[in-house]
Amino acid sequence: MSASAPTALGAAAGLRIARVVMPTGWSVRVHDAHMVPEHGPVILAPNHSGFIDAPLLMGASPRPIHCLTKKEMFRGPMGWFLRAIGQIPIDRSGPDRTALLRAAAVLDAGRVLVVYAEGRRGAGDFSDVRPGLAWFALRSGAPVVPVVSLGTGARGSTWTSVPGLRSRLDVVFGAPVELPAGGRSREALATASAKLQDALTAHHAVVLRRFKETE
Repeated sequence: MSASAPTALGAAAGLRIARVVMPTGWSVRVHDAHMVPEHGPVILAPNHSGFIDAPLLMGASPRPIHCLTKKEMFRGPMGWFLRAIGQIPIDRSGPDRTALLRAAAVLDAGRVLVVYAEGRRGAGDFSDVRPGLAWFALRSGAPVVPVVSLGTGARGSTWTSVPGLRSRLDVVFGAPVELPAGGRSREALATASAKLQDALTAHHAVVLRRFKETE
């Protein structure tokens, strides 16, 4: 079974839209975007604590992105729009082979895939990193770039809980993590996941310390 990648043109359109829309509602600051390699497959591994994390990252990334997004978001007109801008629906209730293959095809095409390491919205501190991130990294050989967004989850966890208008949102990219070439056995996945979690939590701690010092 095979699955094709979503279109690059759609993701490029999403980047342009997000760069226009997000700054009109919030004060967006992007830090260290040069950490994202300019060419070739890349995996962005952001934290996830707020409803606007995905569109924020879409506009902050220096390259167009394809994000694995829960299938519930693809209902009605929103679903048409998300597909049009190159995003990938995934069923989180169990293994979704089609979504995994489409996401893998993004990396095979030398593009940027976003994988939320924690799997779903939460504290955003990388305390729980799912094995899917390591699976994509080991399969593709793509570097994993940690990303921390600050200010997106400050007002709670319901759909209305978005940051106040004109509040400050920061997106901070970290140094790429390269995994050694290896298999995709359970042992290899566990080792790779542990290495990635260490890198992600270290980046998160550095970002929190950095912004505390500059407040």
